[in-house]
Amino acid sequence: MPTEAIAQENPVGAEPTPADMRRVMGQFATGVTVVTGVDDEGPVGFACQSFASVSLEPPLILICADHRGRAWPRIRETGRFCVNVLHEDQTELCARFGSSKGRKYEDLDWELSRWNTPSLPDVLMRVHAEVHEVHTAGDHDIIIGRVLELDAVCEERPMVFFRGQFGIAAPELVAAGS
Repeated sequence: MPTEAIAQENPVGAEPTPADMRRVMGQFATGVTVVTGVDDEGPVGFACQSFASVSLEPPLILICADHRGRAWPRIRETGRFCVNVLHEDQTELCARFGSSKGRKYEDLDWELSRWNTPSLPDVLMRVHAEVHEVHTAGDHDIIIGRVLELDAVCEERPMVFFRGQFGIAAPELVAAGS
């Protein structure tokens, strides 16, 4: 959608709608992760696209989570979590954790890390962290995690989410498929 079309939908001073945010911010490709934790009720997790390295010294990372969801409040209470970075062939794993109706851990081969967080199988990498700071911003919490351990697991290509779908199709392939 051309820039002027977005400007016409949103007059000067008008706040972008959620649909505008989704459409325009979808132009930014992100990796896909599953954030996991475990409490007295058992393992829990959610798919997360908001993940970044924040600092090398001290080692800090950032994730964002909907504070209205079921998984993040449980993980927050435990104080520890694992960010499992997915590779491009793990769409089924993403689907398990990307929906409230997802199967999550049902029939999934996973292990409990030495940090008492679920480690998912065959991911690109894992970041084991403890909750360092939490800041509320709109409908999400911005979580700064202090890194406890890093695991490089495999050398596959990353799962990428772009324009509302997984992967980045070359423009000529998209045009040919239209």
